[in-house]
Amino acid sequence: MATQIPSRPLVTGARSTRSTIALKMLMAVSGIVFIGFVLLHMYGNLKAFAGHDAFNEYAEHLREIGEPLLPHGGLLWITRVGLIVALAVHVYAAVVLWRRAGRARTVKYVVKKSTGATFASRMMRWGGVTILVFLVWHLLNFTIGKVNPQGGPTDDPYDLLVDTFDLWWMTLIYLVAMAMLGAHLHHGIWSAAQTLGLTNNARARRNAKVLGLSLALIITIGFSLVPVFVLAGVID
Repeated sequence: MATQIPSRPLVTGARSTRSTIALKMLMAVSGIVFIGFVLLHMYGNLKAFAGHDAFNEYAEHLREIGEPLLPHGGLLWITRVGLIVALAVHVYAAVVLWRRAGRARTVKYVVKKSTGATFASRMMRWGGVTILVFLVWHLLNFTIGKVNPQGGPTDDPYDLLVDTFDLWWMTLIYLVAMAMLGAHLHHGIWSAAQTLGLTNNARARRNAKVLGLSLALIITIGFSLVPVFVLAGVID
C-alpha cells in the first residue's frame, strides 16, 4: 500500500519563497522612488549657490505647484505622505527579510570569512538605521519642526540652511549621513537591479555596478557641496 507524502511543507516553502520575492520587489521599487526624490532634492539644494533670492524663490515655487487645484503647499504634503508610505514599506520589507535570514541560519558560523562582500553590503543594515535617524533630525530641522540650531527665525529657508551649516558639528553630522547614504545606495542599486532581473549577463552586471557607484557618488558629493561651502564661508 503506497504512502501518500504530505504536500503542506512544500506549499509553505513555495509561499515563503513567493513572499520573499515580493518583499524584495517592494524594497527595490520603494528604493527607486527614494532615488528619484533625492536627485530632485539635491538639485534644489544646489540652488543655494545662486544666492538667497534664487533659493527662496525655488522653495516657494514648490509650494505653489498645483494651485489653485490644490491648496498652497498641497503637492508638497502629498509628496511627503507618499514618501512616508514608501519609507514604511522599505523598512518593513528590510526588517522581515533580515529576520527570515536570521531564522534560516540557525547555527552560527565557527569562522567568519569575507566572501567578496563589499563594505557597502556589510553596512546596509546599520547604514539604513543611520539614515532613518538622520531623516527624523532633518525633518525636525528643516521641514516639520523648523528648529534653528542657532536660535534665529525659521521662516526663511536660505537663512535656516546657512545658520545650520555654519555650525561645524551640524555639518559633520550631515556629511556622515551622506557618506552612509552613498554606501547604502551603492549596494542598494545593485540589489534592486538584481531583484528586477537586470543582471542576467556579465555586461548587465557591470552596468548595474557602474550605475550604482555613479549615482552613489553623484548624490553623496552633490548633497555635501552646500554644507561644506557654507562652513567655508562661500555661501553666506
